[in-house]
Amino acid sequence: MSLSRVAVAAGLLVAMGHSAALSLAQEGAKAPPLGGRGGAPAVKAEPAVKLTAAGEALRARYAEDLKALQVEIAAALPAIDAQKLAVLESARAAARTAADERTRAQANLGKVREAQALVEHAKGKWIGGAEKGIAQAQAAQKKAATDAERAAAAADLAKWQANKEEGLKALKERQAVLEKVKVDEVKLREAGQAAEAALAKAQADEAAAAKVILGDAKSVLADDKLEPKLVKAALLTEATPLGLAQFAQQGSVQQALVDKLLADPELMKEMLVAGGAAGGRYGHAAQILADIQKASPRAGKGFLYRVAVATGLAHAVPVAQRNSEAETDALTTVDPVKRYLHYEKAYLNGELDAAFPKLTTWEYRFVVDSYAPDEMLAWGREMLRNYRPDHVTNADYGWRYSGAVRTDVAYRHSNEYTDSADLGFFQNVCKNGGICGRRAFFGRYIVQAFGLPARPFTQPKHAAIVRWTPAGWVVNLGAGWPHGWFREQTGPEFLLDTQARRLPQEYQRVLRAEWVSTALGEQKAATKKSTAVGVWKQLADLEKKLIVAAANPKELAALGTDLAEANEPDDKKAAAVEKATVTDADKKIATAPSGEITVPAAACGGGNHLVKSYTGGLQMIWGGKPVSCVVEVPRAGKYRLAARVVTVHGDQTLALTLNSDKKPIDVPVPFTVGAWQKTEPVEVALVQGKNTLTFAKPAQVFALKEFTLTPVK
Repeated sequence: MSLSRVAVAAGLLVAMGHSAALSLAQEGAKAPPLGGRGGAPAVKAEPAVKLTAAGEALRARYAEDLKALQVEIAAALPAIDAQKLAVLESARAAARTAADERTRAQANLGKVREAQALVEHAKGKWIGGAEKGIAQAQAAQKKAATDAERAAAAADLAKWQANKEEGLKALKERQAVLEKVKVDEVKLREAGQAAEAALAKAQADEAAAAKVILGDAKSVLADDKLEPKLVKAALLTEATPLGLAQFAQQGSVQQALVDKLLADPELMKEMLVAGGAAGGRYGHAAQILADIQKASPRAGKGFLYRVAVATGLAHAVPVAQRNSEAETDALTTVDPVKRYLHYEKAYLNGELDAAFPKLTTWEYRFVVDSYAPDEMLAWGREMLRNYRPDHVTNADYGWRYSGAVRTDVAYRHSNEYTDSADLGFFQNVCKNGGICGRRAFFGRYIVQAFGLPARPFTQPKHAAIVRWTPAGWVVNLGAGWPHGWFREQTGPEFLLDTQARRLPQEYQRVLRAEWVSTALGEQKAATKKSTAVGVWKQLADLEKKLIVAAANPKELAALGTDLAEANEPDDKKAAAVEKATVTDADKKIATAPSGEITVPAAACGGGNHLVKSYTGGLQMIWGGKPVSCVVEVPRAGKYRLAARVVTVHGDQTLALTLNSDKKPIDVPVPFTVGAWQKTEPVEVALVQGKNTLTFAKPAQVFALKEFTLTPVK
C-alpha cells in the first residue's frame, strides 16, 4: 500500500471536505495559561470574544483560505511507502525503549551520587553551618555586656549545638546508606554502559530507517517551491481562523493588519522560524510590530527589525510585570513598545553585550520577554558595572553576568530575611538572597538585562536557568539537560533544537516538515489518548536529529551544579574574580592643593581582590579580609575620613583602628543600592608622618574605589 497524502490525511479527510485540521482551526486553539513561569506573576486570562456578524464572515473567509491551501499542499506531497514507514515506526519504538532503559540505568547509578551528595551536605552545609553558628554564638558571649545579651547568646549557642548533634546523627545514617549502595556501584556502572551501547545501536537503526523515508520526502524538504503555501497554511492553523477573526473584527485597522500579514510571506516565515506568536495571537503580534515601527524608524531593518518582530511574538500574550510591593499603581504587564525602545536605547548607548546585534529573531524573544520592569533592567546593568565589573567582562560566557549569583546572591531560606516593599524584586534578591528559585530568577534576569537570551529551566524540586553563549546554550545553577524541562519541551529536545538552529540552511528542511505537519493538523506529541504522532512531525524530528548528528556539536557541560542548593565556598568565590594587574600608578596616593588626601583602593593591603573599574583605575571587591592602609600625612591634626563605595547587601559599620589605638572607630557604610556613593565622613586624629589605618573584615561584601582624608579647618 502507498501512503501519499493518505498517510498524513488520516483524520483530515481533505477529499471529503471535512478536514479535522479545519475543524480544529475553526474552533480555535487553546492558549496556554498566561504568566506564572519562572517567578513571573500570573496574568488574568482575557474573556472569550464573541464574533460579530462581520467577524463571522472574516472567520469563514480565513477558514476557506486554509481549506484551499490544505488541499493544494496535500496534493503536492510525495508518496510515502507503508512498508518503509512500518520499518521506521519499529526502529523508533526500539529507540524509545532503549532510551527508557538508559534513563533507568542512570537513575540507579544516580542513587550512589545522591547518597554521596547527602553525606557531603551533612558534613559541609549542615555540620559546617552549625560549627559556624557555634563560633558566632561563642563570640557573642564574649562581647555580651548585659544579662539579656548573655542570655540571647547562650540560647543561640544551645540551638547551634543541638543542630550540630542532629547533623552528626544524620551524617552517620547517610554514611550507612552510602556504604550500602556503593556495594552495587560496579554492577550499576556496567549496566549503565550496556544501556548506552544499546541506545547507540537503536539510534543508528532509527537514523538508517529515517534516511530512507527522508529521501522520499526530499522534493518537499529540500525545495522552497511549496514554501509560501506552507508558511501561510501553518500560520493560519496556529492563529486559527477564529482567533484571527476575533482580532480583525475590532476595526478596519486590525483587519488591515491581518490582511497585510497574510499577504507577506517573508514576515510570516520570519515569525514562524522564530517560534510563532505566543498563544497563536498573530494579530496581536502584528499590531505590536506596527506600533514599534511607528515609534522608531530604526525598527524597520537589520537586527533591530528582528528585535521588533521578536518583541511582537513574545508579547502577543501580555507578559506580567513584577513590580515592587510599594508600586501599587504601576502597570501590571510589560509595555511591548517601551520594551523594544528600552533595548534599542541601551544598544545605542553601548550598554548591551557585544553579541546582542548578532542574535536571531528566535533568540531575541528570550531576551525581550523578561518580566522585570524596564527601569529594573537598566538598574541591573548599572549595578553590575558599578559593583562587579569583572562579571560584565568575564571571558567565560557561560558565567558572564550570571556569575553574580555565585558571588552575591546568597543561599538563604525566607525565614532568614525580610524583603523591603520599596525595593524592586531583583534588588531584594541581590540584597537578601534566597533559595534556588530566587537565585535562578536573578540569573535569568541579569543575563537578559545585558541583551542575551536566557530561559527558566525547571528540574525536580529545583529551579535553574539555561542561557545563550557563542558556543551554544548551557545550563546554569542546576543539573544537565536530561534533568529538566520547559513548559513545552524536555531539556534534550530544546538542546537539540538550539543545535539544529545553528545550521540555518539545513534547518530549513526541518521547518518545512514542521509546516506541513502544522498545516495538515497533525498530532505533534503523544498524549494519554493517542501516541500516534503525525508522519510529517516525525520526519521533522528525525531530520533535526540527523543534521545535528552530522555536525556533531560539542555539548556544553552544566555550570554551577554544585551551587544548586548551596552557597559557593569563599575560595571558589575568590577564584571567580577576574583579577587586575596592579601598577605603581594604580597605588599612587595623591594630595590636592587643599590638603585633601586620596588613597586609592589599590594602595591598601590585605589581600582583597582588585578589578578594573568602569570609572577608571581599579576598585576593590572587599569582603573576605581586613584592609590596612599606610598614609603619609604632612601635618598632624584632625581629618574627615570618607570612602567611595558601592553596596548591594545593605548597610553596615566598619571598625577602624588608627595606628596603635586600642579603641576602634565606627565608620558607617550606607546601602547604596548599587550606585557609587560617599560614606558620611567620620573625624579621625592623625599624626605627622606615617599613619596606619586598619579596617576589620566587613560583615558584607562591597566595592571600594578610594578613601579620602580632608583636613578639618
